[in-house]
Amino acid sequence: MKFDTRLIFIKYFPIWIILLLFLCSCSAGRSPSPVSRPAPGYPRPYQVFGKWYQPVPDSGGFRERGLASWYGKDFHGKKTANGETYNMHEMTAAHKTLPLGTYVVVLNLDNDKETEVRINDRGPFVRGRIIDLSYEAARRIGVVGPGTASVEITAVGQEVKSATDRVVPVDYNKGNFTFQIGAFIDKTNAEKLRNKLDEKYQNAHITVYDSGDRIYYRVRVGKCSNLSTAAEYEKLLTKDGYTDVFTVAE
Repeated sequence: MKFDTRLIFIKYFPIWIILLLFLCSCSAGRSPSPVSRPAPGYPRPYQVFGKWYQPVPDSGGFRERGLASWYGKDFHGKKTANGETYNMHEMTAAHKTLPLGTYVVVLNLDNDKETEVRINDRGPFVRGRIIDLSYEAARRIGVVGPGTASVEITAVGQEVKSATDRVVPVDYNKGNFTFQIGAFIDKTNAEKLRNKLDEKYQNAHITVYDSGDRIYYRVRVGKCSNLSTAAEYEKLLTKDGYTDVFTVAE
C-alpha cells in the first residue's frame, strides 16, 4: 500500500505549525534578559518594581535638571545602597544611575541656593524625581518645607572606594506612604484644599512644618502600606488633575 506524503503533510499541517511555535517559544524563554547582564565596563544593573536601571560607569561631565525631594527620620539608621548607615544629618543623597560615591552640587533653581552631597544610595523611584536629598542637604537649600524643588545637579568628583566595599540592595517597597498635594504658607488656602479632597478621598489632612523662618501647611491625602500601591494611587491623583502630587514616607 502506497502513502501520498503530500496528503499526510496537508492533513497534519496545523499540528506542525503549533509544534514549531511551541519549540521557538521554549527556546526564547531560556534566553536570559540582556538588560540583566552588565554591559562591558558598566556596573551591574538592578531592578526595582519590574524596571531595570543601568548605572553609568563614571560621572564625568554629568549634569541633569529635574525635581528633587528628600528623605528623613523614617530611613534614619537604615542601610543605604552602598552598605552605609543612613544619617539624615549628613550631606548625602540618592540617585538612580550615578556611581555610588559621586559628589554632586545641587542648585535649587527656585532660590539659587546650592550645596554639595555625596551619592550613597539608590532612588528616588517616584515619577518625575531625579534625586533624593538627606534632610540636612534639603534643609540647606530650602527643600524641606515645600517637600520638592526644581534643581540642577552637576557631578564634581568621585569618591575612591576600596576593593572590599560591597553594594547592599535596599527594599524601598515597605513602609507607610501618603500623598502631598500642596504646601501653603496661608493656612486658609490649605484648609480649602483639604476640604475639597475630603469630599472624594480618604485621610485628607494637614501637617504643619516649621522651617525656622516660616511655617508651611502641607496638604496630604490617602494612605498606603507599600510603594507599588502608592505609585498607582499617585497616578490616579495625577489623572484627577493634581499634577504636583508626590509620595511621602511617613
